[in-house]
Amino acid sequence: MPTVTPSYTDNVTDSSIKALKEDSFVSELKHKYLSTPDDPEEYISLEDSHGAHNYHPLPVVLARGEGCYVWDVKEKQYLDFLSAYSAVNQGHCHPRIVAALVQQAQKLALTSRAFHNETLALFTKFMTDFFGYDRVLPMNSGVEAGETACKLIRRWGYEVKKIPKNKAVIVFAEDNFWGRTLAACSSSTDPDCYNNYGPFLPGFEIVPYNDVDALKNLFESNPNIAGFYVEPIQGEAGVNVPDDSYLPAVRELCTKHNVLLCCDEIQTGLARTGKLLCCDHWGVRPDILVLGKALSGGMYPVSAVLSSHEIMLTIKPGQHG
Repeated sequence: MPTVTPSYTDNVTDSSIKALKEDSFVSELKHKYLSTPDDPEEYISLEDSHGAHNYHPLPVVLARGEGCYVWDVKEKQYLDFLSAYSAVNQGHCHPRIVAALVQQAQKLALTSRAFHNETLALFTKFMTDFFGYDRVLPMNSGVEAGETACKLIRRWGYEVKKIPKNKAVIVFAEDNFWGRTLAACSSSTDPDCYNNYGPFLPGFEIVPYNDVDALKNLFESNPNIAGFYVEPIQGEAGVNVPDDSYLPAVRELCTKHNVLLCCDEIQTGLARTGKLLCCDHWGVRPDILVLGKALSGGMYPVSAVLSSHEIMLTIKPGQHG
């Protein structure tokens, strides 16, 4: 691959951003722990010896990124087709996102929800206008947004649909993946995800993905179903694209049986599939929309759950923990 001269930040006028250098503390750690800072095996050995073994990464140690390219510690250049599973759809270190992050961090890094802050107010208005929903609840990670969606589905099921207490059911598609919390493990059909993590959360049912008849039969057999949680295109399962008739039929079934349709667009949303939302390919509007990853450009964990007044306002102050 020909060498590409970095130019991604040429249009950034803020000299403080251009002048950012490697943190002195990081440099001290490299000097302390490494004999050869550009030897990938040393980094891999450190991580293997002191980190959890919950991943099996490729033997590449990345050091920096710019646009669609990343470089390893030996300055070898790669074209990044993974894009952090869509978290950096906008490219690595996009100058506008970096500038916004630095500007906000220099102004006000954190407030408690015990107070209002100007940025949250603007964020909620922008998000609801942009995606066409009444209300938004921002979270941090994608799985937090998924958990929040599940809580909203159950809450709506009890307070609006009037499902008997502790009888609400949420349906998930087989081979789903939306995180690593106990709720996500409880809905998983992958033994690696759930083995030896039980007991699991009750009230979850599984149907085959892309099978309208199976969903129809389940809806007709159980009046206590509150929601169907589904990825428009399954990611972890192997990029499973449904039949064109699937999501429209799912939308119709959910409407008919008064079941909330929750679409997990954490991986597929924000133009990853060529439209703003993957659901847009089929003209389907979910009752609950779950977003994450590219929502922050990969700079900071940001996720969001969007829904109607009726659904979102079932949670009152103090009831979301």
